[in-house]
Amino acid sequence: MPVLRSYVSGRWHTPTTEGAPLHDAVTGEEIARISSDGVDMGAALRHGREVGGPALRELTFHQRGALLKALASHLREHRDELYELSARTGATRTDSVVDVDGGIGVLFTYSGKARRELPNDRVLVDGAVEPLGKGGTFAGVHIATPLRGVAVQINAFNFPVWGPLEKFAPAFVAGVPTLIKPASPTAYLTERLVELVLGSGLLPEGSLQLVCGSAGDLLDHLTEQDLVGFTGSAATAARLRTHPAVVRSSVRFTAEADSLNCSVLGPDAEPGTPEFDLFVKQLVSEMTVKAGQKCTAIRRALVPEPLLDAVAEAASARLGRVVVGNPASSGVRMGALANLEQREEVRRALKSLVSAGRIVHGSPDRVDVVDADPERGAFLSPVLLTADPDRAQPHEVEAFGPVSTLLPYRDAAHAVELAARGAGSLVGSVVSHDPDFVREVVLGVAPWHGRLLVLDRDDAGESTGHGSPLPTLVHGGPGRAGGGEELGGVRGVLHHLQRTAVQGSPDVLTAVTGRWTTGAKRTAGDEHPFRKSLARLRVGDSITAGPRSVTQADVEHFAEFTGDTFYAHTDDEAAGANPFFGARVAHGYLVVSLAAGLFVSPEPGPVLANYGLENLRFLTPVFFGDELTVTLTAKQITPREDQEYGEVRWDADVVNQKGESVARYDVLTLVAKEG
Repeated sequence: MPVLRSYVSGRWHTPTTEGAPLHDAVTGEEIARISSDGVDMGAALRHGREVGGPALRELTFHQRGALLKALASHLREHRDELYELSARTGATRTDSVVDVDGGIGVLFTYSGKARRELPNDRVLVDGAVEPLGKGGTFAGVHIATPLRGVAVQINAFNFPVWGPLEKFAPAFVAGVPTLIKPASPTAYLTERLVELVLGSGLLPEGSLQLVCGSAGDLLDHLTEQDLVGFTGSAATAARLRTHPAVVRSSVRFTAEADSLNCSVLGPDAEPGTPEFDLFVKQLVSEMTVKAGQKCTAIRRALVPEPLLDAVAEAASARLGRVVVGNPASSGVRMGALANLEQREEVRRALKSLVSAGRIVHGSPDRVDVVDADPERGAFLSPVLLTADPDRAQPHEVEAFGPVSTLLPYRDAAHAVELAARGAGSLVGSVVSHDPDFVREVVLGVAPWHGRLLVLDRDDAGESTGHGSPLPTLVHGGPGRAGGGEELGGVRGVLHHLQRTAVQGSPDVLTAVTGRWTTGAKRTAGDEHPFRKSLARLRVGDSITAGPRSVTQADVEHFAEFTGDTFYAHTDDEAAGANPFFGARVAHGYLVVSLAAGLFVSPEPGPVLANYGLENLRFLTPVFFGDELTVTLTAKQITPREDQEYGEVRWDADVVNQKGESVARYDVLTLVAKEG
């Protein structure tokens, strides 16, 4: 019988003992053994810090993003192999797509985020420069740099592909190596995933390691630069969070734990409405996808008291059409739980839930199964209950399987109260077409939830569903759900970076950040900076042009030409009464247009296009006869890895004859790398 291997310290490690058996969730046959015996956990973490970390930090955010894109494309070519292995975990083809394609999608998403929202640099500037002195010679800025440790991820059994990849992607973009410790029941799928990743040859050595089996003394070797991301039970999360090494070194610890998620049906969603049908369909889907083994599944379905029987009847009818059995068989919509032990855990939880209510569909002990042995395989019937909402069990006991409980509520305030009794959830949903009800519930339950879906007839066609985490949005939840945030776009990257306030002169801040800082030295040579390609352009290169007098004729022509005849530009009496102006003034956009005419170099050259302005502020009114001068300075240079051009951000400062800034903004251009 094969024994799963670990990949640590630059090589594949075969355990020194035969390990514990792992079983096919459908047939019950033994398919592998698992053990981490012989793995030097301390050496693995050192390898990540000393080999993987430096290699990753040599790359820019964009380069890491490009590698993620290539890796995602590589894994997409091997999806069928991963689907086939996923079926042995009890997953249907649909379940496998959610897991496999979802994980690959996270890689694509973070690749795009890295290249669109982060600099092509090794340091991230977080926020604006803060002036710290009146003379402009002392300022501060926050920078974010990669932690010098390893992101240790301890994953759950239910998503053996998506789980590791959704933690790996933001860490990799941040420049922090990852060590994956998968849950044993489905570790054989994660092992194959890591084999495919490493076999691609795309990743720097040490940036990804794998430990199959027990974590052993892994946490004992953590330092203040390491991170831990855990997915699993709240009890285990509490134990790991208080591990001496975690406490001693203030290790960043993120947990995604038990979550008694709820879905609230609005009083307006009566039978026959689209929302009623959407609620029932979503409830049944959340109960049966991955056999309900999702941390985001709906455990508590809150319905108005008058609609309780109608919802129970409609959901039971729909559940009655769900075919349970071998995922390889045609027509099967729900497969098995991860293993027999997991089935027994769900049955134990059901006993507690039944003590507070009654079963309206399904049975904990009997299930009709297609093309499989219901005893050897970890099969369980979908079970729908109703319960007294004031009893504790529905709000405290999670049956991690195809189980949900209907709870009646009186009004919106009562629904909010019941939702909060979950003590913190990853996700909740509100199914209603009544905006007033939605607003009251969303604002009421938001403090207890990491994500809220509002589902109605308008967004149903595009909605990804209650239980689908999205890499662009926060995935995590307060309180019982663990208190962490695993995803969330760039927020997930920032979790792996250290934010540091740097104070100094503008020249020092420019040198540290790679961005020109107001007050820093400029380089004004004989050559117009628009004539320089990215290869020759430098941060601080600048040009000053002007002056250009603004006349009454300019303003009136601009008003007539554009149709912007706002009174401050065209009516002497009304403009004179305006407390901000006291007289007619030039249009702000005329000032910007005149500034462009001053600094532009019109001939063909390296500058390919102007694609926008950012941070535009009009600071001082411009009156007839004022003379404008503009200084344009190269502020940030961002080459694109996969193109023959890059972006240049220019600082534009337009001043009047008194030296007062009348407008400040950033000009964004695309500039050729050569030429």
